[in-house]
Amino acid sequence: MHNVDAAGLGIGDDHPPRIMGVLNVSEESPYDPSVYDDPGDAARYVDEELIGEGADIVDIGLESANKRFDVLSAEEELERLPIALETIERVSGDAVFSIETRYAEVADEALSQGFDMVNDIAGFADPEMPTVCEDHDVAVAKMASPPDLERPGAVEETDWAERKSPDWAERADYVDQVYEALKQNGLTDKTIVDPAFGGWSEAQTVADDQETFRRLREFRALERPMLVSINRKNFLGEIAGRETEERLPVSLAATSMAVERGAHVIRTHDVAETRDAALIGKAFTERRAATVGGIDVSQLDVHSTAEFRAQLRERGIDPDFADDWQAQLLEIDGLDVDAGERLTAVAADHGAVVQRTSDARLLLVGSTTSVSGVATDLASRDGRLGTLGEKLSELLR
Repeated sequence: MHNVDAAGLGIGDDHPPRIMGVLNVSEESPYDPSVYDDPGDAARYVDEELIGEGADIVDIGLESANKRFDVLSAEEELERLPIALETIERVSGDAVFSIETRYAEVADEALSQGFDMVNDIAGFADPEMPTVCEDHDVAVAKMASPPDLERPGAVEETDWAERKSPDWAERADYVDQVYEALKQNGLTDKTIVDPAFGGWSEAQTVADDQETFRRLREFRALERPMLVSINRKNFLGEIAGRETEERLPVSLAATSMAVERGAHVIRTHDVAETRDAALIGKAFTERRAATVGGIDVSQLDVHSTAEFRAQLRERGIDPDFADDWQAQLLEIDGLDVDAGERLTAVAADHGAVVQRTSDARLLLVGSTTSVSGVATDLASRDGRLGTLGEKLSELLR
């Protein structure tokens, strides 16, 4: 997992879960408690209700992302930017300030005048956004979205048959589409991925969000930290039968689960409570990874979905294997060529496959039974392969 430095704030597996509090300077925003048009009042809110309650990041929106409202132009967002800039100048607390925008022009101006990172809800639909973020060397949260600046988050509205292929469009489900949308225009070294929870389009259903949450671990395969915005969302309220104002308990339960499933940043209006829930999730998370004797072993959180099969194909492994075994995919780093060849031979004896990646890591692929056989065989040997076998056995327990 690639960790990200956001203006000195570490984000990723090696760091605590980070809380992103929300401030809106958009008068049309539907959530009144976070909306301010006076910089003094906004700064007090940030100091007392966000930073004071435990927010590591303050995300400032210049317009509402609600699809019921007209999309502001870059020029209109820039007209509102001074309020946000004056607000952060008046804040006394310490936090990373994120500008929520879909426009590279707005991001560039905000970063030049005091903001620390970007929250792009249109997922690099503006193709200049990655360049702006790289030029400023800042972190950027990238939400899954079609390549359309006016339709943030409306993943299903992408012409997948044209963008990928008719065959891919036929077999891919909603979560596969979200995964592919996150790859739009690439990922910077400091990208944080956001799977886009919420009713971003009429086609997106509560069931879509529930399935995305269930399969949250799969997005770890993008090897970037993950942000989730699930606070009081409909897909949680539907389960408990609660309206928005009554959904804090379900949001907190989901927060702990999201962190355990791989989320690193939680965007929320309920900062103090969400912070506590995230810490509980982190405390009881076991990442399937181990390092010993210079060997790194990771059990990748991917499954036999269309996207997983595509990853196998890209790495030179026949994806039809996924039809015949419960997918186990382990990444091994630190073995020399000779040890790698011996591992390959042992794997073949047990019906598993070893593939070397372009950066010299090894992928061990097979059923749970075959990989367990490899682990047991290796554990009986001397030296580094014996150590590797012991670690593989621990990861498969």
